[in-house]
Amino acid sequence: MIKGIIFDLDGVLVSTDEMHYLAWKRLADELQITGFTREDNRRQRGVSRMASLEIVLEKADRVYTEEEKAELAERKNNYYLELLEHMDESAVLKNVKEVLAGLKERGFLLAVGSASKNAPVILEKTGLLPYLDKIGCGLDTTKSKPDPEVFLVAARKLELSPGQCLVVEDSAAGIEAAAAGGMKSLGVGPFYRLLHADYEAPMLCEVQNWDEILK
Repeated sequence: MIKGIIFDLDGVLVSTDEMHYLAWKRLADELQITGFTREDNRRQRGVSRMASLEIVLEKADRVYTEEEKAELAERKNNYYLELLEHMDESAVLKNVKEVLAGLKERGFLLAVGSASKNAPVILEKTGLLPYLDKIGCGLDTTKSKPDPEVFLVAARKLELSPGQCLVVEDSAAGIEAAAAGGMKSLGVGPFYRLLHADYEAPMLCEVQNWDEILK
């Protein structure tokens, strides 16, 4: 029986895709890497900062050292943090707070499982922090999705077994991670039909079959 629900952050609870794209594009332009597109940005969905950097550097005309990569990833994050300064509750996706409140009223434990190291800041700025019991994020992990580490961390913080948790994701890597961790999955977002999740819906607020999913 499901007792806890673990939500990815970007694309599930909030929308920060444009900010990530702008930050990576700024870095790519500085490195004179041409052709970094929104399609490349979609490939970065759900994966770690360093894995996202590798997608940018695929089009580079030189090889970067690990030290250089660490500096580039930090530089991108600083650009992203500049954009985050202007984030507020308007970044929360449609009716997310109502859905979270309803699930808490039903007695479910709620957590975030996100590759982002900025998850706590985002949750605070968007007013979502009070709706969540625990946060699992890039500050807690060393492995990127599709490795299940971040979801297992979140389940452990909720003091639940993987089989007692449902993962809500908008990326293929996240759905793979849920399966690898022994958790059921609900796929949402623009590509929900392509994610091969156990359950699916266009958006969190459009889930009609919670009773079936959470049985």
